[in-house]
Amino acid sequence: MSISFSGGCACGAVRYSCTAEPVYMGNCHCRDCQRATGSAYFAAVGIKEADFNLDSGELGWFEKPSDRGQIMKRAFCTGCGSPILLINGANPDFRVLYAGSLDDPGIYQPMRDIYVGSAQPWDHLHPDIPKYDRHFTRK
Repeated sequence: MSISFSGGCACGAVRYSCTAEPVYMGNCHCRDCQRATGSAYFAAVGIKEADFNLDSGELGWFEKPSDRGQIMKRAFCTGCGSPILLINGANPDFRVLYAGSLDDPGIYQPMRDIYVGSAQPWDHLHPDIPKYDRHFTRK
């Protein structure tokens, strides 16, 4: 993958760019992410806040406490409703982009599946990706 990448919403009003490679890519199967995406999981692309630029558009926000008590802030395009990013209150200097918002979603390569206890039975998890019952924490 090239070092910089970009993305945006369905209507084109929101555009963003990132100046460094993601530090994390993974699938979250928690019920909150399932509801937020309307799908089986959130294909998440983690980047440092300093590497993220909102180039155009307005973001709307929805906030909700996570199962661990931190505020989860989900940003979306106010025009078309496309999900763009998430800020986890536990790590406010980090941005988690929705892989579907990438201009080239083919760069997405998940490193792990988290909250697999909430994974839907019809979702076939890739057998070679490590699985975790909760959020992955580095030791």
